[in-house]
Amino acid sequence: MASRVEIDEDSDNNKGSMWVLDQKLDQPMDEEAGRLRNMYREKKFSALLLMRLAFQSLGVVFGDLGTSPLYVFYNTFPHGISDPEDVVGALSLIIYSLTLIPLLKYVFVVCRANDSGQGGTFALYSLLCRHANVKTIPNQHRTDEELTTYSRSTFHEQSYAAKTKKWLEGHTSRKNALLLLVLVGTCMVIGDGILTPAISVLSAAGGIKVSSPGMKNDYVILVAVVILVGLFSVQHYGTDKVGWLFAPIVLLWFLLIGGIGIFNIWKHDSSVLRAFSPVYIYRYFKRNGRDGWTSLGGIMLSITGTEALFADLAHFPVSAVQIAFTTVVFPCLLLAYSGQAAYLMKNHDNKTVLQAFYLSIPEKIYWPVFIVATLAAVVASQATISATFSIIKQALALGCFPRVKVVHTSKKFLGQIYIPDINWILMILCIAVTAGFKNQSQIGNAYGTAVVVVMLATTLLMTLIMILVWRCHWILVLIFTGLSLVVECTYFSAVLFKVDQGGWVPLVIAAAFLLIMYVWHYGTLKRYEFEMHSKVSMAWLLGLGPSLGLVRVPGIGLVYTELASGVPHIFSHFITNLPAIHSVVVFVCVKYLPVYTVPEEERFLVKRIGPKSFHMFRCVARYGYKDLHKKDDDFEKKLFDNLFMFVRLESMMEGCSDSDEYSIYGQQTERSREGLINNNDNTIGSTADLTISSVDSIVPAKSPLHANNTMSSSSQLSMQNEIDELEFLNNCRDAGVVHILGNTVVRARRDSRFYKKIAVDYIYAFLRKVCREHSVIFNVPHESLLNVGQIFYV
Repeated sequence: MASRVEIDEDSDNNKGSMWVLDQKLDQPMDEEAGRLRNMYREKKFSALLLMRLAFQSLGVVFGDLGTSPLYVFYNTFPHGISDPEDVVGALSLIIYSLTLIPLLKYVFVVCRANDSGQGGTFALYSLLCRHANVKTIPNQHRTDEELTTYSRSTFHEQSYAAKTKKWLEGHTSRKNALLLLVLVGTCMVIGDGILTPAISVLSAAGGIKVSSPGMKNDYVILVAVVILVGLFSVQHYGTDKVGWLFAPIVLLWFLLIGGIGIFNIWKHDSSVLRAFSPVYIYRYFKRNGRDGWTSLGGIMLSITGTEALFADLAHFPVSAVQIAFTTVVFPCLLLAYSGQAAYLMKNHDNKTVLQAFYLSIPEKIYWPVFIVATLAAVVASQATISATFSIIKQALALGCFPRVKVVHTSKKFLGQIYIPDINWILMILCIAVTAGFKNQSQIGNAYGTAVVVVMLATTLLMTLIMILVWRCHWILVLIFTGLSLVVECTYFSAVLFKVDQGGWVPLVIAAAFLLIMYVWHYGTLKRYEFEMHSKVSMAWLLGLGPSLGLVRVPGIGLVYTELASGVPHIFSHFITNLPAIHSVVVFVCVKYLPVYTVPEEERFLVKRIGPKSFHMFRCVARYGYKDLHKKDDDFEKKLFDNLFMFVRLESMMEGCSDSDEYSIYGQQTERSREGLINNNDNTIGSTADLTISSVDSIVPAKSPLHANNTMSSSSQLSMQNEIDELEFLNNCRDAGVVHILGNTVVRARRDSRFYKKIAVDYIYAFLRKVCREHSVIFNVPHESLLNVGQIFYV
């Protein structure tokens, strides 16, 4: 067995003998951990800074919600208005929809469930994964929970939260159902990323036809397509350079639609303000029956962009978003819809309803408003596209999406990314929807279906968040869930009537992406299970001896594996088929955790495998779902820096471990740390007895007096060993580094059901073929790459 450091059982802080490398070894960790934790908490901002952040959030968070007045009334009354009182009823529905969903539910409740500033369905899922063991790929270790960004709550065993946690963890099918719910929500957000640019840009471009009634609709579509192609073509530049324009454009847009709304209320019919009474909702449904019910599909478009509001939360504090919504967005939207309603009370023929927004604009400011509307539509589309990129990056990190190229477009902001493959797919689908339907009403029906499904998924996830994370009283959970489901299920039932009128589009898009994501996740899970069940035992490895039964050639072999513990089967496959292995072998595991980010100083875990003479190590590089892993020279340099630091620390600790258990060195007590570093300190004997064990012998623990007498010679010996090993590692590094990647092929068994064969042998195999190879993602030079293949059957 390998050398071991054993600490007396009386030490409360003994967590094994594997240490996280820390540059500031001689300083307390508690203070630094506290500083790091504070970085990821909601900070208190000055009033001036808060107002500035609220202004900036307008361009990022509210663009999609702000462009809804362009198309809501037309989609609510696609066949015209038979009774002017219906306009008041529709306005009343819009007012209370905006109040209940965006204002009360999202801005004041859901936004508080952000994961270190990140929103969206995967952020909620990450929170749940930290508070309950619901992650389907079990690649986490208990040391991951000690990260400063791995915050979670604890609760009493008999509490309702504990019972819910136990119920969720009780069966694999419940974990899969939760994952499926998250994937459905994610797929609908992707659909939103296709439909938002289509309906926003097409509605904005429709203003051209208002000024030129004789213009054919095909020309409007052509203008919209040109704008869309231009929008998607410049995505690779990012929004860093032009992002500062977004907030002024959206603010100007809100002020314009609010001002036009006031003008129309004053000029046409101020009696529409009676719509603030919910009585008119009842009268609307009583008067229109089923037609009134199905018109809810158009009413619901007034709250589209609400889910994007949560997904685009980014690094804006919740208080800034709340200020921006309550002081600018909400009042301006109410005024805009009320102004359009006042105009429609006097002008309710079919042609007027079709372009209600543009026709209600005063003639003198028509073209300036048209330009701002087009720019606002572009900003809204950009926000949705960025949210789609972000959520796909999160899905990729959690093993739920095929490997695609992710490009950072900003050196200042981590969250600004660009995914080329997804960008062009979105563009093609968006143009197909715009040119294929040629009708705002059908696109609106599709848009409404996507949005309401995402809202339902968020409500169900929020129920679990309130129980497990916030530990709310069950009555509050029941009130929130009940009210949300009543409103959203009502809208859902309305959009079901319009599935054949365009509502099928997001269902087809979501089904395609859901199939891709679930099959990829299934294949990834089976590969991981195979690696876990077939990993090499330590006894077999030790039996090979220091040479591993092979010729050890100069150099360092980096063996990439998905295992964070144990020796992967691919390594035994390698050494049984090749006659030589490198003098130093490092098993590298790059894994993503359900946290927003992993601080740089806590990223790497290093340990030794087997005795020192084997020269085998493991390095685990941990990333959050927003971190971008780039296997470049900098990563390799950090890996070796941490490896060398580990050797130095190990020499100070005078031992090593062959255990698969990790431990956080920084969490050992200050007494223990000082005793191990300070050779002249008499407290080392009282802090912990050190027992060095090896294959051949067990050295008994020495008394404190004996320990002091032998400390000097032991320190000299360990220092000499450290120098020798560091020199050996440097020489091996100079000799060359080879990257050994496993290429595991998954196949379905012959006796498998036909759908499993289709999923594994065709869909998953195709995705593996077209997605990026590990060697490309890790940026491994071909001359330094060695692929080792194997096949296993599921």
